[in-house]
Amino acid sequence: MLICYGIFVGSGESLRKMNVSSENFAPPSRPASPIVSFMPPKPIVIVGLVGCGKTSIGKRLARRFDLPFCDSDQEVEAAAGCAICDIDAIFGEGAMQAGEYKVLSRLINQQVQVIATGCMSFLCDQTRELIKTSSISVWLKADIQTLLVRVTGRKGRPILEVGKEEETLTEMMSVHYPLFEETNVCVQTYDEPANITVDRVIIAMSEFIRRQYPDYHVLKSV
Repeated sequence: MLICYGIFVGSGESLRKMNVSSENFAPPSRPASPIVSFMPPKPIVIVGLVGCGKTSIGKRLARRFDLPFCDSDQEVEAAAGCAICDIDAIFGEGAMQAGEYKVLSRLINQQVQVIATGCMSFLCDQTRELIKTSSISVWLKADIQTLLVRVTGRKGRPILEVGKEEETLTEMMSVHYPLFEETNVCVQTYDEPANITVDRVIIAMSEFIRRQYPDYHVLKSV
């Protein structure tokens, strides 16, 4: 089955708040990638815990839409001139959150693009409000076992102490997941090829745009 999506712009109209979840989209046994024939009306900001696939999915999603991709953590480090974990120690408490908000504000207002955020970004009230009001926010939701498979024993995860990954992730899920519920689109991630996850992100986004933006029309032909 081939699903084709198209969007045509009409007159402006006020937005309605809505959350679209793709948790009911089980991984297809014989996937058929949707043909992307529309441009997102706003930047796409991907949120989620460490190991959920924000960077890998974000890069593939950007290629599908032929949009730039940006990793906000890398942009924050470039702006600060040091590693993220050292920013508060060098510039003072709260400097990391303040700097991240400034960087994300710049990225979101630059152009329509796909932005992968740091796992702590959505905790900051100011940053969370920015993402909610100025972008299409996509939460890549993963269960604890999926996250553990992806992060256990891997270097470059300073937030996760070796040997305490499950304990740390469980605690983070209890704090982050209620906030992630405020995103526009939720897509459950599985142990599956990344491109299949991207397919489900595109499908969930198209449903969100069709319902949330009454001045856009998402057409489906089978």
